[in-house]
Amino acid sequence: MRALVYHGPGHVSWDTVPDPAIEEATDAIVRVDATTVCGTDLHILRGDLPDVKPGTVLGHEAVGEVVEVGRDVHGLHPGHEVIVSSVSACGRCQACRDTLRGQCREGGGWILGNQINGTQAEFVRVPFADHSTYRRPPAVPLDDALLLAEVLPTAYEVGVRNGHVGPGDTVVVVGAGPVGLATVAVARLYSPRRIIAVDLSDARLEAAARVADAAEVPGKMLAELSEGPGADVAIEASGEPDGFVLCTRAVRAGGHIANIGTHGRPVTLHLESLWRKNVTISTGQVDTSSTPWLLELLRFGRLPVSQLVTHTFGLDRMEHAYEVFSQGATTGALKVVLHRE
Repeated sequence: MRALVYHGPGHVSWDTVPDPAIEEATDAIVRVDATTVCGTDLHILRGDLPDVKPGTVLGHEAVGEVVEVGRDVHGLHPGHEVIVSSVSACGRCQACRDTLRGQCREGGGWILGNQINGTQAEFVRVPFADHSTYRRPPAVPLDDALLLAEVLPTAYEVGVRNGHVGPGDTVVVVGAGPVGLATVAVARLYSPRRIIAVDLSDARLEAAARVADAAEVPGKMLAELSEGPGADVAIEASGEPDGFVLCTRAVRAGGHIANIGTHGRPVTLHLESLWRKNVTISTGQVDTSSTPWLLELLRFGRLPVSQLVTHTFGLDRMEHAYEVFSQGATTGALKVVLHRE
């Protein structure tokens, strides 16, 4: 099969590699019909995640068709259309029983495209398939379903839920990339008074203006909030040190900071400014336990997110898709989707 192979920092290529095979009785093999590039993939390419070994097939989000299952897979059969979760879950350990699937202690967690070969390929081996996939209803379009592999659960679980977004809140989302704008869309479900998206990119601010109540550069946002008590919830979705510091300056006393961004560099925590503000700071690895609920919202039209997909390519244009996505601040790319042709 063909797959995107990581060769070390700064180097990937679309290569021919062996087809995946069942290795454990709980595995499934899925033919990839659609996959995407994530900001975390860019962090790997930059060398921010040195544990990822050269030779690894990247990617951890996919939608496709089951072609083979191991003898201990009971909920899937060849021919089933599934969403492949970015997080693999054994379903048995204490973390999985507590719905902390991202912290699975029996060989799961974020392993696709990290510890084992991932989804940016024609086929992928999915460990713990019964607990790591979700059936895709025919009514949910392929591209929308792909957003359920990671982006939408991350926005909800790590951003909106951890940030305790509620009715009447002022919410600031720092970073108007795909996860940031997904967070805006999900936060709408909780009737906040106002959502302000913040970014430095004109292209991304233009996209944010279509879904948020305001789309601002950082200085303008801070000047506006300084006239009131500040934001009830500040959500960091840029993965940049300055983005986190901005959240600490925007949040009100007693408010919440929810960190979504993947940080590859150290971030300064200014406790000299925060110690007296009664601020709660949360971090997290997505669990995708919310995927069934989000899937129903998509199915019944309650979560309009199709606009997050801005570019589509064939699988064999993977390297070009990386280039377009990595320059999203100028290309306007949010989610790039690659389809089997």
